[in-house]
Order: sequence, then structure tokens, then C-alpha cells
Amino acid sequence: MVKLKRILLKLSGEALSGDKGFGFDEETCLAVARQVKQLNDKGMEIAIVIGGGNFWRGRNSSKIIERTKSDQIGMLGTVMNCIYVSEIFRTLGMKTEVFTPFLCGSFTALFSKDAAVEALESGKIVFFAGGTGHPYFSTDTGTTLRAIEIDADAILLAKAVDGVYDSDPKTNPNAKKFDRISIQEVVDRRLQVVDLTSTIMCMENKMPMVVFGLNGQDSIVKALSDEFNGTYVTVD
Repeated sequence: MVKLKRILLKLSGEALSGDKGFGFDEETCLAVARQVKQLNDKGMEIAIVIGGGNFWRGRNSSKIIERTKSDQIGMLGTVMNCIYVSEIFRTLGMKTEVFTPFLCGSFTALFSKDAAVEALESGKIVFFAGGTGHPYFSTDTGTTLRAIEIDADAILLAKAVDGVYDSDPKTNPNAKKFDRISIQEVVDRRLQVVDLTSTIMCMENKMPMVVFGLNGQDSIVKALSDEFNGTYVTVD
């Protein structure tokens, strides 16, 4: 695998809730933090985006709340997640900073590329909360946008499924898993690695993705080693 210096790690909010399915599971968050610390101690620059699905799933969470307001609630869910997880990281000795695209009082810093890159270069773990700051954009889009802005070498997608398949492995026991697949084929097949907007952004800006299952033992560390068994989404 090509050595990566700066990565953006996307975590799902649901994954951080463990078996509870809502809120936070401290042991799960600590397990993630320990792995990130291993990478950070080796000099890797790490940014993180966390979804808000452990609190709110946007338009699917209510049939009566207007979409814009529903998305805003979801954005605030990601802010809570990033503040919580960043504090878990701090208990293990890591320095962190949380950026949002809108003002949150003294809770977070207002995002700018220069400030985020400076924080990464100083060894901090950087969290990007609040998505893009606009409704109708997913945390996938926010992840891709921030990865491009900070010139990340790759996006690491820690998912419930351990890679990219030609169909849903939850419903099709014969689904085929890809070891490598081009971003063009992902677009052509309409494979749901990230949403279509994010996929096109990755294709146009040549941003590779590394897709793997979060729940495996030391899965984040292994995603950057020869033990990786997920899917590389290539842009060449």
C-alpha cells in the first residue's frame, strides 16, 4: 500500500453507539481513540468526520419537520459527537481541535483551511463537525469537501460493512466483494460507497477512498497496513 501522510477518517455515529444504537458507547470510542493514537504517534496527520446517526438521521427522522430544519438538527448531532469523541481522545494524551462551518460560541473553532492544516501539522487530531453547514448535503459530502480542502492523501471510510460489494451483502449472500475498484466503476454501477455527489467530487478531484469495517480488531490501523482486507477505491 502507498504510504499515506494525511488522512481523513469518516466514522458513523451509529458505530460509536455500540450495541445500544443510540448515544455513545465509551468503550467503542476508546477503542477508536487507541488506534488513532497509534497512527498519530507515528507522525500521521489525522482529520475526522463523524456522522450524527446515533442521534438524528436527517430527513428520515421525522415526517413532519421541514427538511432544512431536520438537516440542521443532524448537523448539531455531529457537533455533539465530535466534542465528545475529541474529549475521549484527550484522555489518552492527544491534542485535538474541533472545527465547524458556523459559529458555536466557544465550543468549536470556525473552519478555515489554513487553521485546519496548521493544526494538523502541529500534531493535533482535527475534527470537522457540522457537515458543510448547509441543508441537503450529507456528512459524506462534508467528508469529501474537507478531504479535498486539506489536501488529504485519502479518505478512510469505517463502515458497518467490510468493503465495497456489487450488491448489498445483507440481502444477497452471493454478493461479490471488490479488493480494488475504480471510482469510475463505482459511478457507473451506482454503488453506494458514499452518496453520488460525494463520489463525483472524489472522481473529479482524484481523491481515493479506503473502505473497511470498523468493528474488526484494530481495523483502522490495519486499513493502513498489509493486513488490510477491505476495498481500495482508486482514482487512476
